[in-house]
Amino acid sequence: MPVKIPDDLPAYSVLSSENIFVMSQTRAETQDIRPLEILIMNLMPTKVETEIQILRCLSNSPLQTDVTFLQAATHESKNTPIEYLSRFYRTFDEVRDRKFDGMIITGAPVENIGFEDVDYWDELCEIMDWTLTNVCSTLYICWGSQAGLYHHYGIDKHPLESKFSGIFEHRVLDRNEGILKGFDDRFFMPQSRHTEIFAEDICANPHLHIVAESDVTGPGIIVDERNQVFITGHFEYDAGTLAYEYERDLNAGRNPHVPDNYFEDDDPRKDPIVRWRCHATMFFTNWLNYNVYQKTPYNIEDIGKDIQ
Repeated sequence: MPVKIPDDLPAYSVLSSENIFVMSQTRAETQDIRPLEILIMNLMPTKVETEIQILRCLSNSPLQTDVTFLQAATHESKNTPIEYLSRFYRTFDEVRDRKFDGMIITGAPVENIGFEDVDYWDELCEIMDWTLTNVCSTLYICWGSQAGLYHHYGIDKHPLESKFSGIFEHRVLDRNEGILKGFDDRFFMPQSRHTEIFAEDICANPHLHIVAESDVTGPGIIVDERNQVFITGHFEYDAGTLAYEYERDLNAGRNPHVPDNYFEDDDPRKDPIVRWRCHATMFFTNWLNYNVYQKTPYNIEDIGKDIQ
């Protein structure tokens, strides 16, 4: 089944050209079915690219999803025209009275800033609190996961000596978790971050559970008792995303190291080798099925009633 998005969202034509099943809003309105309502808070400066990446991952599920994009009203975007945001994005005030089956909070390029110094931090905290009674399952990605773990559990991030950039092997620790159904014992996930969270801090909290980790980059996938999922990497990344980031940092004079296990022969003049796509697809499909569809009530207004 498809992802339902506005007819004129740039992602629609891109994904359609890739033979990915997306459904225009016009067609979806003629179907008698309750789609899953998914809210995506896109904090990345590259809005269109991130939209396409996440929608591509969501599109392989047999479940129809109705996607709403959310922006931070307290942040002025320097990379996305206000006309684009007004057309395709909602603010929290516009959705706070609604219920959603699932929500995704993306990463953001603010890792080297203290959480409380991020200009939209107070708004994000209000949204994260709201998810506990208005969303069945929330998926946090990269900095989003650090923000969620800090806000909900007081687990802080720590600076790295050098950036984690590349494709890193992770191992499954608990295959009884639905989010890892069908996973191999070992899998690859892109990482791109300047900070980390310590496994011992997570293990010290009885409400958190590390279900996949890397010997190099630490905890990879974490779940909690509230049906929240935190991933420290970027399953959604395209083949060329890390190459783009490497070239950007190189041109900015930041002297970045070549992303690990990414380019053929670790040579940036050669093409990247994609090692994560199958598990990325499986991860998002599992999240939609086991964390959202299997747990959300048929009447969406019943979400959160058991904990209110």
